[in-house]
Amino acid sequence: MKKVLVVQYSQSGQLTDVVAQIVGPLREAAGVEVIVETVRPVSPYPFPWPVLRFFDTFPEAVYLDPPALQAFQVDPAERFDLVILGYQAWFLSPSLPITGFLQSETGRRLLADTPVVTVVACRDMWLMAQEQVRGLLAACGARLVGHVALVDEAGSIGSFLATPFWVWTGNRGPRLWGLIPRAGVNPREIAASRRFGERIASVLAAGRPLDETLLRGLDAVRVNERLIGSERAIRRGFLLWGRLLRSLGPQGALARKPVLLLYIVWLVAMILTVVPLAALIKTLLAPLTRNRIAAQKAYYSAPSGSR
Repeated sequence: MKKVLVVQYSQSGQLTDVVAQIVGPLREAAGVEVIVETVRPVSPYPFPWPVLRFFDTFPEAVYLDPPALQAFQVDPAERFDLVILGYQAWFLSPSLPITGFLQSETGRRLLADTPVVTVVACRDMWLMAQEQVRGLLAACGARLVGHVALVDEAGSIGSFLATPFWVWTGNRGPRLWGLIPRAGVNPREIAASRRFGERIASVLAAGRPLDETLLRGLDAVRVNERLIGSERAIRRGFLLWGRLLRSLGPQGALARKPVLLLYIVWLVAMILTVVPLAALIKTLLAPLTRNRIAAQKAYYSAPSGSR
């Protein structure tokens, strides 16, 4: 009997839908037992998210400060053939509940020397979040053998407006007669993610090793090379602002609020100026940096590989 552990956290439920599609073929397969562990913070993160509370979460997210979590249902001494880790990206970092799991004693014991497939559903900026997840998994002694990244159908510009409205109101849209598109991953993309579970099930059934070739050739990730520089620049800014805000007190501290307003102005300015400028520069320099870009895409798309 092969045993697969699914660890997930989703506020809106979208990631839960994605993971359910991937896990479906595993549940249907003979000789595979699937156990699902939903991470639950002691202090839940609301959905929809009040605007200031949303931004007030960012310093702890970027500095990977683990929140208190409710007790896990799974026995940390249990061994699994594979762990599927479903997470959201918050401020170019993994969501805090998943950060908490990855830094918990239970997480370290469950993940040690175990193959892991990571799954993220978010806007099109997931590279830095996955980089941090990669580091946290390595610290646990886990082996990253696959990654799946599903991104919003609205694209960079459309999701800049659509995603915040969804997070703050709980309404996906579209809005303003379609000027602001529908937020979230296209339902067809979610349904099509079943192919990843089918591949995993076939490998388990054949008794083949779960290695870095597991999801190759399935279009599991698409790296937008124009956003690599933008994500790096914004993350550096996040770390500076996050250090300042953390020095003013914990989440909810009154002293944070005026600085948070300044941070919001900075963030909007960065997204409207630095992101498109960096993308333009990347495009203009592409003929001169073709090999470097190819190496970056190969690195960030590993281990699944991109088209």
